[in-house]
Amino acid sequence: MLMLILGIAIWWAAHLFKRIAPSPRARMGDPARGMVTILLLVSVILMILGYRSAEGPFWWGATPMLKGINNLLVLVAFYLFAAAGMKTAVGRRLRHPQLTGFALWAFAHLLPNGDLPSFVLFGGLLAWSLVQMAAINRAEPGWTPDRSPSVMRKEIMAVAGALVVYLVAGLIHGWLGYNPFGA
Repeated sequence: MLMLILGIAIWWAAHLFKRIAPSPRARMGDPARGMVTILLLVSVILMILGYRSAEGPFWWGATPMLKGINNLLVLVAFYLFAAAGMKTAVGRRLRHPQLTGFALWAFAHLLPNGDLPSFVLFGGLLAWSLVQMAAINRAEPGWTPDRSPSVMRKEIMAVAGALVVYLVAGLIHGWLGYNPFGA
């Protein structure tokens, strides 16, 4: 469990350093981007290895209903990521489409995974995304949504991209032994 917690802590620190200590981060300049990237890679590796090896109490398991809700929320989360990148109507009107998608993804994974390692991993990442949104809102309070008309081609591409990523993520989960679609 320590490896999992360390991975989450590094994730938080690498992402929030810019918000917590903007002056030191600014003095570090562009080379800090490489360091942040390395820290994030290390954090993801620690989270994966820590999660796979962690043990703890088990309160409930995945039911078909919980998996279905999880799958729907994850699909919406992937759409929010795509919408942000494609600058769709939703991506321009939500202040934090990627972080909202990330929070939705983390929350969705809490539903069918009723064990302590899942609560630590997905709960820790959910909390990070909410704190990150609050930190950005505090640092940059003057945001207004872009109300320009949407381009249908971008909307369709975002939906298609989300579906492709969703299916690929489902296949990878299956290869790792976590069947997100079946019983």
